Amino acid sequence: MTLYDIMKYIESEYDIINSTPCEVCGSSYITEDLQIALIGDVPYDICTCVCPKCGNEKFFQFCAPFIDDESLKAAKKIMQ
Repeated sequence: MTLYDIMKYIESEYDIINSTPCEVCGSSYITEDLQIALIGDVPYDICTCVCPKCGNEKFFQFCAPFIDDESLKAAKKIMQ
């Protein structure tokens, strides 16, 4: 995956977050934190989002195919 492909992929994640209304008040979420997590040896972007209007929190989980083998090995080593 090229850097351009990675950026487009991440941009699509934010498009999904920005187009998902808050379940409580209907406002738009903002991203507070982004982490990489391994779920069944598959890397995921975990986005912690909050509604600035009512404070409702929502977690978004996206598969992260742009994490290469070396980064995946390093992440596994840190998580053990």
